[in-house]
Amino acid sequence: MKLDNFLQLFVVKEKRFFPLFIQAAENLVKASGLLMELAREENPDHREILSHRIKECETTGDTYTTRISDELLVAFVTPFDRDDIHELAQDIDTVVDIIRDSAKKIAIYQPAGTDERITEMAGYIDQAAHAILAITNKFETIRKDVSEIDKLCNELKEIEHIVDEIYASFLSKLFKEEKDAIELIKKKSIVQALEDVTDAAKDFADTVRCILVKMG
Repeated sequence: MKLDNFLQLFVVKEKRFFPLFIQAAENLVKASGLLMELAREENPDHREILSHRIKECETTGDTYTTRISDELLVAFVTPFDRDDIHELAQDIDTVVDIIRDSAKKIAIYQPAGTDERITEMAGYIDQAAHAILAITNKFETIRKDVSEIDKLCNELKEIEHIVDEIYASFLSKLFKEEKDAIELIKKKSIVQALEDVTDAAKDFADTVRCILVKMG
């Protein structure tokens, strides 16, 4: 076999990871879009339907994580360190899992009405999901798109900071104004889960930045 053909085999093996990451991120975007709908929904039955659809996204996300792990077991050459590939897959999966946890809380607790701050947090989560998708779309050209990927990582960090501020403000107002103890507990649990989503998205950004540093 000629040397160029031999090397091409390695290139093919590397590239098989990229579409899996993109598909996992697209599934994340689908889940975040459903979460935005859920945050605006007041009908209990519709909330349960949306929560179930997000559960389906969680199940789909698990299959992508498993497929990436399976590819790692058989791949001779990988585009990034194996540990980093595994970490990236787990990071995306974790974001979807916590979105599912947030949705489940809304569907089970059925908080009274809707709250613009919860809707706002869901909107920022959707922005974070789209930033993660944008990053995964650049994995194949990561060496030439370092600057743009770094900007997207900064966006994820900024989103996490903004949501932290909304979360703190929400809790402050909640403890001052909410007279129903049960409703207070419900809403506190929901916003905590939402805040956890953007923390997980920032973890993904940290993993990506680690890869960028290793690549020099």
